[in-house]
Amino acid sequence: MRRRRGGPAGPLPQRDGIDAVRLRLPADGGWPTAAAYLAERYGRAIGAERLAEMLQEGVFVTADGPLTALTPYEPGGSVWFHRDLAPETPVPFPVTVLHRDERIVVADKPHFLATTPRGRHVTETALARLRRELGLPGLGPAHRLDRLTAGVVLFVVRPELRGAYQGLFERRAVRKEYEAVAAHDPGLPAVRRSRIVKVRGELAAYEEPGEPNSETGIEPVGRRGGLARYRLFPHTGRTHQLRLHMSALGVPILGDPLYPAVLPDPAPDDFRRPLQLLASVLEFTDPVTGVPLRFETRRTLLAWQDEAAWRAGSDAVGGE
Repeated sequence: MRRRRGGPAGPLPQRDGIDAVRLRLPADGGWPTAAAYLAERYGRAIGAERLAEMLQEGVFVTADGPLTALTPYEPGGSVWFHRDLAPETPVPFPVTVLHRDERIVVADKPHFLATTPRGRHVTETALARLRRELGLPGLGPAHRLDRLTAGVVLFVVRPELRGAYQGLFERRAVRKEYEAVAAHDPGLPAVRRSRIVKVRGELAAYEEPGEPNSETGIEPVGRRGGLARYRLFPHTGRTHQLRLHMSALGVPILGDPLYPAVLPDPAPDDFRRPLQLLASVLEFTDPVTGVPLRFETRRTLLAWQDEAAWRAGSDAVGGE
């Protein structure tokens, strides 16, 4: 069942920090009951027996109460329900709150934890965790970090303010700084500009000839043996931009499973050797108060502190 966005808030409370799915009934429908529509459209995917059980259990709810087998079909009406979620492997590292006020929450996300629900990662996400732990059901993301990237993420407390903060990222009015560990290259620093393409359904993005749509500043800030710590400054926000640009320069970020080559998926409970990429700084002027704000991560990259421990797959990655 596809979730429809927008419209009135549903009658069901969140479950484990996850909103109920809202299903809009077609305005031109002629089904005798809402249950008949559900059976025709989704009975094959769910199974007739399971659908009947869900109706008996009161899983489906309208604005007037639980939907039953006899509830009349209401063209354009809405039905809410909570999906059956598959078990998820817990990510054993905490989300640290760097700042919280009545408008925003700034979190320091660990590696391996998705920012928002997507695919098989739903309840084990930073958003769901913060909603549960802070008691903030209206909390929403202003932007996102890759699941494998750790660091500073901005969330908005009240839905009516979300657009103001998301607009900062859309207008590129946020200064973002990242850290990465990769092989030392005496030819850097550099600025990488390229045209990045990400095809839906494909894991990795790629560069192609044409007008650049991405730009990253890359600056080495330290060297230890064959490794270097780099400061990265994204001036655009393309998917996997930093990872792809570093790989294209011949210095892929340590622990990257996609660049320069797509590697087999690790086991769900394999939290060894995290991607050595960290969103270290987020700086912007608050669109509501006009106050300049700057937030810095408290995490460090393990490969820079102890390369041998990182390569051995240390269990201490949660302390980065």
